[in-house]
Amino acid sequence: MNYEKLFDRLSTAKNVVFFTGAGVSAESGIETFRGAGGIWTKLKPEELANFNAFLKNPDLVWEWYQYRRKIIEETKPNPAHITIAETENYFNNVTVVTQNIDNLHNRAGSSIVYEVHGNIERNYCVKCHTFYNSKDFTFEGKAPFCKCGGLIRPDIVWFGEMLPQDVFASAEEAARNCNVIFVVGTSAVVYPAAYIPIDAKKGGALVVEINVEETELTQMADISFFGKAGEVLPKIFNEFKKIKKLSL
Repeated sequence: MNYEKLFDRLSTAKNVVFFTGAGVSAESGIETFRGAGGIWTKLKPEELANFNAFLKNPDLVWEWYQYRRKIIEETKPNPAHITIAETENYFNNVTVVTQNIDNLHNRAGSSIVYEVHGNIERNYCVKCHTFYNSKDFTFEGKAPFCKCGGLIRPDIVWFGEMLPQDVFASAEEAARNCNVIFVVGTSAVVYPAAYIPIDAKKGGALVVEINVEETELTQMADISFFGKAGEVLPKIFNEFKKIKKLSL
């Protein structure tokens, strides 16, 4: 791998962004949204992950998300998550913008994480908007209710819903002001989240793609590395650490 161009930019970078997608979580063993087994293969995701479906059958939707929570609770951050968290030792500001809902970046130790599609470990009341952690109540086959009487739903962006505007605005600002953006484990074609690397590119950032294969982003990227994020990222930053030590 030719790291010269990348290390040249990283050596002076102050603000670095990691924009991550499902490919990073897959390396921890988390199935994709459409890859769940059992009875869920008989239902389309759109039939479960939308507000109307929730109101129609909240117990079924909650059962689906409890199924996914159990999978996530049993997984751990992989070397990609851990390497991303460790880069905070080398740059003034490291921001993670993720399309994943599994909370693994936080669990790995990243300080600034903008979850543009929500977080499966959080929930909120549809009536009074009080937030609840999943551990705040026990699911026993019935959708939980808030003390105000409103239904509690997962804090996930469902089909047909807007991204959380405050979170997305912060993510866009980080992208516009970064020096290098790593686009990891995502084809970056789902909008509006896909505007993040575009904003970074317009702001003059070096766009570095890390994916298992070419994507629609490849033509826009300045540098592309093809392989598993959990292998490529540690290799990049192990080499970068050597360069940093030599320059001290």
